[in-house]
Amino acid sequence: MENKKNLIALGIEGSANKIGVGIVTSDGSILSNPRKTFITPPGQGFRPKETADHHRTEVLGILQTALKEANLNLEEIG
Repeated sequence: MENKKNLIALGIEGSANKIGVGIVTSDGSILSNPRKTFITPPGQGFRPKETADHHRTEVLGILQTALKEANLNLEEIG
């Protein structure tokens, strides 16, 4: 039987109020999936500029958390 190496992939997703980083293997194992949500003050609704600022501020920290949780470094991502 052929020995196949498992591919590791990283995805970054941003939505209207949430930013997240997922690390998965080609066999479907989820190694990490941290995310943060921008919460607006009560009664103020969706705020695109503030949400974008939040995502920009948080994304590198979330990436570092994802790599740490998965016990990987960027060089190991396929």
